[in-house]
Amino acid sequence: MIVEVIAVGTELLLGQIVNGNGAAIGRRLAEEGFDAHYQVVVGDNEDRLAAALETAMGRSDAVILTGGIGPTQDDLTREAICRATGRAKLFSEEYAEALRARWAATGRVMPESNLRQAEFPEGGEQLPNAKGTAPGIALEHEAVWVFALPGVPQEMMALLDDEVMPRLRRAAGGPAVVKSRLLRSWGMSESQVAELLDDLFQSSSNPSVAFLASGGEIKVRITAKADNEADAAALIEPVEAEVRHRLGVRIFGSDGETIEAVVLRLLDERGWHLATAESATGGLIAARITAVPGASGQFVGSVVSYATELKRRLLEVPEDILVETGVVSEETAMAMAVGAARLLGAEVAVSVTGSAGPDEQEHSAGTMVIGVHTPEGTAARTFRLPGDRERVRTYAGTAALQLVRLAVEGSWWRR
Repeated sequence: MIVEVIAVGTELLLGQIVNGNGAAIGRRLAEEGFDAHYQVVVGDNEDRLAAALETAMGRSDAVILTGGIGPTQDDLTREAICRATGRAKLFSEEYAEALRARWAATGRVMPESNLRQAEFPEGGEQLPNAKGTAPGIALEHEAVWVFALPGVPQEMMALLDDEVMPRLRRAAGGPAVVKSRLLRSWGMSESQVAELLDDLFQSSSNPSVAFLASGGEIKVRITAKADNEADAAALIEPVEAEVRHRLGVRIFGSDGETIEAVVLRLLDERGWHLATAESATGGLIAARITAVPGASGQFVGSVVSYATELKRRLLEVPEDILVETGVVSEETAMAMAVGAARLLGAEVAVSVTGSAGPDEQEHSAGTMVIGVHTPEGTAARTFRLPGDRERVRTYAGTAALQLVRLAVEGSWWRR
């Protein structure tokens, strides 16, 4: 089944807003196994929008429009659908009354322009929007489905999952349930993971295996289609077990688990607490950890020791180490981690020192050294990270949290 996406809004063409809705819909279509050959962005112009919709209906089995169904004069998606399909525009008095009641409940007077949201094309169905006032639209026209969704991302995604995807599945005659499991890994490149799992990728279409790289992680997505949740889960289970077996300790979580949450859980299980000593990352690791609710149970604090003198005095890094091996060295990183643990009273500490760039210091830009201290030992590792300054710092933060995970698990890490 071929599904085309049309994102509506002049602000998208001007670059004032990034077309995140198009990307989100594209991901969902791929997860469901639908083909998407085109994505189009059209400004707030009824003529051009109607023309784009006519073209899309001529080459696709379904079209999803996002944006342009609000209450203002430049919200023209309803009008464009009516023009492209030759259908009259109807008015739902029932929905109009629901709008009036919703506004009255807030003690405010509803502008008459909001009643435009009660309009819909003849033969279409208004889709309930639990997160906003603009209902979606579903219309089957000459064997092509047309869906209109709000531009607000939260509203769009809710309607996409609850109303659009079930209709597309039924129209495609496919299974009723599509279930995915996302395994999150660190420590190998996307190409290395893909090579290691190539036979799983090649040998099975249900469940299917896909690879996604982002933020220094490699994610393996396993997607199964079945008539019910239990059958879909049963299809995923043996493939997931094999992926976990092959990747081993490189897998640190699944689905929505973040490395920060995983580290805090592992620390809690061992009754340990964590401190950080950050130079090149300037507090980024501490910020990621404290973004997790309840982090105060395991995270005690951070020292941002950007200046060499602060490392020497506050963290008690021996001067001979700083002189002989340099600030950007594994010896310094280990001494920083030990000093942070002692200063802040934590069993575990992680340190980062390095040259994030763009200017070179003791080493080439992108050289980052991470040290970890636990009651079971102290070690450090040097990374050569690609990209600009912010990418290097972000990837270093991820690497630091991963090394903490391995150390707390007792796995430490492989060179």
